[in-house]
Amino acid sequence: MSQAKLLHVDTSDVHELAVKKRPVLLHVPSTAIFELDNLTKEVLDFVRPRSTVSFEDLQARFRNMDVPSELADAIDDLKSLGVLRKEATSPDAEAGISVNNFPLSTIVLNVNTGCNLSCTYCYKEDLSTPAKGDRLSLDKAKKGIELLLKEGAQRDRINVVFFGGEPLTNMPLIKHITEYAEQRCEEECKSLDLSLTTNATLLTEDLVDYFDEHKFGISISMDGPQAVHDRRRITVGGKGTYDIVAKKARMLLSRYASRPVGARVTLTAGCPDVMTIHQHLKYDIGFAEVGFAPVTSNPVATFNLTGGELRQVFDSMKALGRHYVKAAVDGVDIGFSNMHQMLSDLYEGRRKALPCGAGIGLLAVDHKGELNLCHRFTGSEMPTFGNVESGIEKVKLGAFLQEASDRSQRGCADCRIRNLCSGGCYHESYANYNDPHSPVYHYCELLREWTDFGIEAYLEILEKNPAFFHRYVTNRSSEL
Repeated sequence: MSQAKLLHVDTSDVHELAVKKRPVLLHVPSTAIFELDNLTKEVLDFVRPRSTVSFEDLQARFRNMDVPSELADAIDDLKSLGVLRKEATSPDAEAGISVNNFPLSTIVLNVNTGCNLSCTYCYKEDLSTPAKGDRLSLDKAKKGIELLLKEGAQRDRINVVFFGGEPLTNMPLIKHITEYAEQRCEEECKSLDLSLTTNATLLTEDLVDYFDEHKFGISISMDGPQAVHDRRRITVGGKGTYDIVAKKARMLLSRYASRPVGARVTLTAGCPDVMTIHQHLKYDIGFAEVGFAPVTSNPVATFNLTGGELRQVFDSMKALGRHYVKAAVDGVDIGFSNMHQMLSDLYEGRRKALPCGAGIGLLAVDHKGELNLCHRFTGSEMPTFGNVESGIEKVKLGAFLQEASDRSQRGCADCRIRNLCSGGCYHESYANYNDPHSPVYHYCELLREWTDFGIEAYLEILEKNPAFFHRYVTNRSSEL
């Protein structure tokens, strides 16, 4: 490098944080994490306020070094991270990707819009009672399976998810499609994964044994101890459902052997105590994992977590996260799904061009046979992307995904977690801003803080018990 040559300084692609007083860098484009040695940290601090720096500037600042070659190594490290560049460049804004192929791995079958409960916060726009619900026909369900097999031809394993309403209100269809999908996957030499989310009220021992026989992945919607659960999860007549859900969940957990069973918690206004909810569901009821979904986009504003209460939820999640880390260091998994997902993203170095697999790996079939971006959009006014008869409208869906991945005109363009979050949930954005492509601005800062916490947790576990990741984190998706 010529001594007169200037290097351009660009720190937009790195995020520095202190972990146990040690300087750490998140390399934003790759989501890689690096611990800084003292000299590289000093060089970074020196160049950070500058737009350009010369070799003479660096020599003058570090002329008293005992080993000059170490300075060259530090400069090379910062070059490799894009902090020092030969030419000025624009930030990694992601102008959008072209999507032409849709290798589905998952089809969600919305088997009935009807539900036997009347949970006050339910987002489903087409919800009704089971008898009045719109049921998916066997013909359309089979065509959904065939679409999955066709578009997922390159996949060794495919996934069929049964959803509602309450899916157990249409067990005849579930049983028919289970048999059909198993037969077709055997013919196509594919592995099949079956799953469903249920409110548990209609579970019987016979049904549990059936699901066990076919190795279903089961998730139970349950919001915590009785006082919390019964506030929102009620019958059509307004009665709390905790007693029956707890009883059915314990019955399920006592006789179900195929796979771990998780609980899905919906957090609403007035219920920010994540620690207490997790304690009850994990240890009193016995679920393998507990995952939390904060409500911020319900049409009824009364249920939405906002301002100080949303902050309380994230602080409570961090408190539970610290408990998770302490247990992980001792080789124990306490079953906190949100931490599992964060650690999995960091451990495997995921770099997301899109927020999730909706539209590429997953589509949801409604009772009309229409293809929805995901199960949360069935029954909404969001346009669909084809149907099980004619297939995927690939040009239309490709355009949607290209726009979703284009961050250049959004706040994501220079956000440090843009490749981990990628704008957030489409439905969350649609419900808040009537635009599925809008970033989830209402809690962007909290998500950045949550990611910083995740990095700290990841590095502590990596240092003290790295075997935890292989034993519990990387194997999780195949178990749940």
